[in-house]
Amino acid sequence: MEENKDNLNMEYEAIIINDEKDMTAKKKEEQTNWKKELFDLIKTFILCLVVVILLTNFVFKPVHVEGDSMYPTLHNNELGIMNIFLKKINGVQRQDVVIVYNKDTKENWVKRVIGMPGDKIYAKNDIVYINGKPLDEPYLDNDYVKSIRKNTDSNGNHVKFTEDFPEITLKENEYFLMGDNRVVSYDSRAVGPFDKEDIVGKDVYVFYPFQNMKIVRNN
Repeated sequence: MEENKDNLNMEYEAIIINDEKDMTAKKKEEQTNWKKELFDLIKTFILCLVVVILLTNFVFKPVHVEGDSMYPTLHNNELGIMNIFLKKINGVQRQDVVIVYNKDTKENWVKRVIGMPGDKIYAKNDIVYINGKPLDEPYLDNDYVKSIRKNTDSNGNHVKFTEDFPEITLKENEYFLMGDNRVVSYDSRAVGPFDKEDIVGKDVYVFYPFQNMKIVRNN
């Protein structure tokens, strides 16, 4: 009887030891799995961060429209993205909607390319002239332009949509930019032409407000 009892005790102790080993192994496995999941999460986060950095520096940049200088083409507080890659590939053309960095104000502005390098540009009697010829501007909203011209100033004269400005000759690397809403736009007429390096992207893809979703680019 005593021998059987000892055998039972030894078997019971063996079961306890095995259970303890199993629990220890399970804890180690759980710790390993937790560390692996954490490592995978960190890798995913870093990968996403790298992708975002690459996209926002070489492909797209976010755009927040502030003010009415491009109205009605773009509206105040619209959100979108601009294309950096397309500007690098195709360059900058007349009529392009571009995002330009103003070094003085440290701001990005959304404007339209009116004058190209080497152009002679001026405005007279509400008409913009490029190299002595009237500029065709199909991107302007005719109804909006007419509504502005119907207004009169304090002297009873009709308001010009584009005020006169003297002739300026653009240098090899200079661009003359204006907003589509000429009566309120603060642009090259006030601060002068911009260098090509100041133009950081072109085209605007508006995604918010959702009802205003559109692509604004060269006609």
